[in-house]
Amino acid sequence: MEKEKIASTNQIIEKEDFEPFVFKQKEVQRKYIKTESPTKVFALGGLEEIGKNTYCIEHENEIIMIDAGVKFPDDSMLGINAVIPDYSYLKENESKIKALFITHGHEDHIGGIHYLVKQVNIPVIYAPELAAALIRDRLKEHKLTDKTIVKEYVADDIWATKNLRVSYAALNHSIPDAFGILVETPNGNIFSTGDYKFDWSPLGHFAELSKLASMGDKGIELLMSDSTNAEVEGYTPGEKGIIENIDKLFLKAKGRIFITTFASNVHRIQQIVELANKYDKKVVILGRSIERIIKIIRQMGHLKINDKMFIKANDIDKYPANKIMIISTGSQGEPMAALSRIATNRHQSISIIPGDTIIFSSSPIPGNRADVEILINRLTRIGANVIESSPTNRIHTSGHASQEEQKLLFTLLRPNYFMPMHGEFRMLKKHIETAESVNLRPGHGFVMANGDQLELLQGNAKIGKRVDADAIYVDGKDMTAHASNIIRERDILSKDGLISVVVSIDSQTNKLLCAPRIISRGSFYVKDSGNIISEAITIVTEAINEVLNSSKPTFGAIKKAIKQSLSPYIFKTKRRNPLIIPVILNKK
Repeated sequence: MEKEKIASTNQIIEKEDFEPFVFKQKEVQRKYIKTESPTKVFALGGLEEIGKNTYCIEHENEIIMIDAGVKFPDDSMLGINAVIPDYSYLKENESKIKALFITHGHEDHIGGIHYLVKQVNIPVIYAPELAAALIRDRLKEHKLTDKTIVKEYVADDIWATKNLRVSYAALNHSIPDAFGILVETPNGNIFSTGDYKFDWSPLGHFAELSKLASMGDKGIELLMSDSTNAEVEGYTPGEKGIIENIDKLFLKAKGRIFITTFASNVHRIQQIVELANKYDKKVVILGRSIERIIKIIRQMGHLKINDKMFIKANDIDKYPANKIMIISTGSQGEPMAALSRIATNRHQSISIIPGDTIIFSSSPIPGNRADVEILINRLTRIGANVIESSPTNRIHTSGHASQEEQKLLFTLLRPNYFMPMHGEFRMLKKHIETAESVNLRPGHGFVMANGDQLELLQGNAKIGKRVDADAIYVDGKDMTAHASNIIRERDILSKDGLISVVVSIDSQTNKLLCAPRIISRGSFYVKDSGNIISEAITIVTEAINEVLNSSKPTFGAIKKAIKQSLSPYIFKTKRRNPLIIPVILNKK
């Protein structure tokens, strides 16, 4: 009888359809203030690139900015100091600008401020403590302290205007005082992370997860989030473990210790100096950017180290080798950085001694790997023990969230729309795929370019009208758009050289006074090219005479004729496109 009951029960179980239990988060009740005006969100820099982060939120007659960064030039930008956004839209609408808010103190988020305030009236800049100190120092350096006001904010501060309300949430990064920024608008709440990660044992403050969850409960209409590590699986390792591994290397080193890292990695530099103090080592600082950071964090009380611990490079030989630690710039193999000059024996005070330990607490930025390899080979050749970060010996970690941390952010915030930022195109695209794997509705992610406007209106989002957002190349003190033409000319000079054509004419009689002279620099070797020079002179002479015999001969027409006639011939014979510069000498 008992067996019959069991069999009967099994038959019932097989017939029923069972679905696994799925936990669903409480649906967010999004609230909007009734308006017919869209809230516009756009980037002047930071999309489809790493650097020059500059984001704007505009509603009716109010604009607020989030960050104003700079991008450092790559190898193709010959002679360029920096790359900044085109600020022309802000200049045209500067009466609308209410404030600039800074998420943290890295150069790609604050490095454009002194360029910005030269061109646009920014009434006030709100920044966390360390970023505010760095900004004030830079404005003082460029004699711009009277151009704007810099005010500090803390985690619980609130700022508001008629249409916009700003608050903050502490996040983790590789620099103290990193914050995400919440902007409440009539068309919903916008949250920008700045650069962030989640570190469960941070060297600085903890991320305010409960505040992020509360923001998510109130409804995030648009999330703008850091995409730097969007292609990296897993979690970003914490900073504390990195310092513990560097500590072990300090114990193993027998002689002098050189350590190079990003000057912007303030937590790391702070801990490295404290390690030197722990092991009673004198500290030498090589590199202006690191000197600046250490000066400021000491002034703020973040680094309570006796002045006697720091010595100058000229005094290094007064102390035993095992009592010296040198913090240096040059982690990316930059040719003019201190470590590169030491490796090539061009530094005025320091040279490598066999047995020196050199620690690269950094990773090569894409495009710099070859330069770093060359530097490491040079250092190893002259007797240094070079240590790089590796999976088995982690002495560097990123300051940016990897995929699992990005998923956590989406779980906490549950945004309606998503605009990934701070990343190359492929990173932005991958970030949206990660978001959709969590809770973002398909079609609610926007891969935007600099200048694209996203318009939010009562729960809907669409791409609006573009604004000017071309990159501006800073060439010395020149911040005009003409620098791009100069770069093009420098590129031609580096690859194809220059040909100068010197022409002597009598403008009264419209006659050539003598045969044109052709001077080649970096294009081809003149002494071995007599036939080419002779033919070139003939071609140019014919072109000039044709202009001189025309009804309206002008200097401009002569120059144009020289270029148009000579350029095809040089390319045909030498397969080069040199820069051709006509020089006209006129008899008076």
